[in-house]
Amino acid sequence: MRTGPSGDTIRFPRHHLRIAVGMALTLGFLMLIWPQGEDGGSAEPIAEAHVLAIAEPALPLAATGIAAMLTFAEPEVEALPELPLEPEAALQAAWKEERVRRGDSLARIFQRQGLSPAELHAILQSGAEAKRLTRIHPGEVLQYRTDDDGRLLAVRYEFSPLEAMEATRPDAQSRFSSRLVQRAPETRIAFSEGRIDSSLFVAAARSGLPDATIMNLANIFQWDIDFVHDIRPGDSFHVLYEEKWLDGEKIGHGAIVAAEFSNRGRVHRAVRYTASDGHTNYFTPEGRSMRRAFLRAPVEFSRISSNFNMRRMHPIHNRVVPHRGIDYAAPTGTPVMAAGDGVVTTAASHHANGNYIIIRHGEQYQTKYLHLHRFGRGIRNGARVRQGQIIGYVGMTGWATGPHLHYEFLVNGVHQNPRTVNLPQAEPIAESERERFLTTTREVMAALAEQRSDEQVALTTPASAAGE
Repeated sequence: MRTGPSGDTIRFPRHHLRIAVGMALTLGFLMLIWPQGEDGGSAEPIAEAHVLAIAEPALPLAATGIAAMLTFAEPEVEALPELPLEPEAALQAAWKEERVRRGDSLARIFQRQGLSPAELHAILQSGAEAKRLTRIHPGEVLQYRTDDDGRLLAVRYEFSPLEAMEATRPDAQSRFSSRLVQRAPETRIAFSEGRIDSSLFVAAARSGLPDATIMNLANIFQWDIDFVHDIRPGDSFHVLYEEKWLDGEKIGHGAIVAAEFSNRGRVHRAVRYTASDGHTNYFTPEGRSMRRAFLRAPVEFSRISSNFNMRRMHPIHNRVVPHRGIDYAAPTGTPVMAAGDGVVTTAASHHANGNYIIIRHGEQYQTKYLHLHRFGRGIRNGARVRQGQIIGYVGMTGWATGPHLHYEFLVNGVHQNPRTVNLPQAEPIAESERERFLTTTREVMAALAEQRSDEQVALTTPASAAGE
């Protein structure tokens, strides 16, 4: 219906209106499914699968037109919704912590946190690793996780930065299972050098070396240097050693990789080498073992109270009695070590010698240890011992005026001065290992030389050049 020029109303038949509306709707639908190409021509129809693959959210029709909406591939990165945490990350986020207090037990901690004794029992029965929870120490941290109802799902306890125990279960109706979690630290190589003006420990500590590394340094060179009597002002050392790092923090120290010690103008060098069979020892750069078949002194002593002296005046009998060994003064109970590998031929008591031990080392050598407070575990006639094994403890039994170890060294039955006797060398690098040893250690020794200051290099002379 519409108005004509004369104002009269013109009526269209009803079926004409229906036809017009239907044609308009059809044309609109065709425009939706048959969009124009860029050049104004007809474009190929878009398949249904492509339409379903359109990423959400779709761009608004009013802003982009329908063609832009259909060709939209994916939203900008910043428009993506935040992803949920991974299960492990979500688990870590749910851990709660309880620090162990003085006098604490696991049962007391569980009671304090409202956790049931039955859950504690279930954890301790979950495996051998969980039983270590019975040994906890103040300052350490116990972590745990519960469900929404407060029932325990997981416990974690760090024994050290590198080792932890975890006991977990998927839900409150399941059994706990425990495991030991171990982390491997990163190993870095550090360098330290120093000059001695009073003692090795003072100089090494001043250079930043930890106490354990200082002791290792002395142990490596103990067969060549008497660190009590041979050290002089001006002696120097240079050390490459391992440091252990975890999560960007230094957590400890490892072995010495290579070292050099200048004593009285002579240089002694050592390098760490692990053979093909897995055994690790220290050698000179030429492949000679740093070890000797015998320790120079079998006890850590404070001083030598009586030296080897065949014309010594005896302190008790007041007459000349040969002193066929060395007396090392040390507190009662100081460990005494076997000077070398061997077999105990005598472990007994005597009115003069007190508690004493004799060890046979092959056919040529014999060592004796007198005035012991007591014997070490398992020391008896016929027992085999290894170099460095504790065989007894310093005392003052027998004819002794104070606590000390009387130590004798015999070669083919003849007493020798333990401090000056020429000790037999341990086994050198095997011929089958020599090429591998030289290849491996050459780079290490070059790295040690590069780190040394020019001043220190000029002050030292290799022991081999000095006639050793």
